[in-house]
Amino acid sequence: MEGFIYLDNAATTKTAPEVVEAMLPYFSEHYGNPSSIYSLGAESKKAVAEARETIAKSLGAANNEIYFTAGGSEADNWALKATAEAYASKGKHIITSRIEHHAVLHTCGYLEKNGYEVTYVDVDENGILKLDDLRKAIRPDTILISVMFANNELGSIQPVREIGQIAREHGILFHTDAVQAYGQLPIDVDEYRIDMLSASAHKLNGPKGIGFLYIRKGIKTRSFIHGGQQERGRRAGTENVPGIVGLGAACRRAFERMEQKTDRERKLRDYLIRRIEEEIPYCRLNGDRERRLPNNVNFSFRFVEGESLLIMLDMKGICASSGSACTSGSLDPSHVLLAIGLPHEIAHGSLRLTLGEETTKEELDITIAAIAEIVGKLREMSPLYEDFMKKNG
Repeated sequence: MEGFIYLDNAATTKTAPEVVEAMLPYFSEHYGNPSSIYSLGAESKKAVAEARETIAKSLGAANNEIYFTAGGSEADNWALKATAEAYASKGKHIITSRIEHHAVLHTCGYLEKNGYEVTYVDVDENGILKLDDLRKAIRPDTILISVMFANNELGSIQPVREIGQIAREHGILFHTDAVQAYGQLPIDVDEYRIDMLSASAHKLNGPKGIGFLYIRKGIKTRSFIHGGQQERGRRAGTENVPGIVGLGAACRRAFERMEQKTDRERKLRDYLIRRIEEEIPYCRLNGDRERRLPNNVNFSFRFVEGESLLIMLDMKGICASSGSACTSGSLDPSHVLLAIGLPHEIAHGSLRLTLGEETTKEELDITIAAIAEIVGKLREMSPLYEDFMKKNG
């Protein structure tokens, strides 16, 4: 597909050419099983070890605290389910937020059906967790707090340092879904007192189908997949060597260029926000204006149906979303937008634009013009907008 503008990098990113290049030899040249004792397998084992070390260094972690998974959703499931099972004798109460990714929320729902209690803490109007509510939610039987590092829809960055401190003070484990933040923001697991962290390669110009879970040494979690002794007996199955190599290469690449990349994206993000607010009336920026991922823009447009806006943008060759890619096709408004207090009719008119390293100012100019045109057309067809203008025009 040629001539399109891609502004949905929170959903997935294009795999970088150098990442693909790093992966290729492990499909057909160094294809040995890492568990084999011969030299062909040793090449694969070495590559896995090098990728693990690269990721560990990026977090200030030890190599043996990194466990490879099939992506962020598996890592979230592992963190919650295996921890809940391992610490059930201590308690069966878990705390999370109302704006988590469904990989966490649906896992919490599963645990609730199996005898666990979950408290869902509110966020403020900008999507930031309410720390006082978090403190009030803690009970003697609380075993885990799971709060995402940055929200995938709003881009709001959570007070992770404070959450980690609260959890540590109460002897509670702290897991963070960092799928959107890892590679975008510097993260030190000791500084933030993080016990478990989930991440996924395809959010940072790596391949799909590979991610990792950081588990602090000493944390008692059960094996997530039973079988062989891969991943120190906690996650059985022959390693996805090309994927792991790609994850390591994407990680190295992301952290080498992070400062320059995020500074550039932040300037483009602020330009996009300013232009939309100045040129399109009756819009609302969703998420915190300052504590925000450098590449995230999320607006609600009153009197506009988000799905129609997306379809018409797609017809102009512009790729965007109304929220999480994992909920596309749902007729319900985003649970995240409802959690920050938006009424259904405004939540339905949301648009998420997430920038990437190839995004240009010229592409944003084209996009802004397209949004203004489409919003205008949709409002012309809206009886609600007509009534509003009669009363307020």
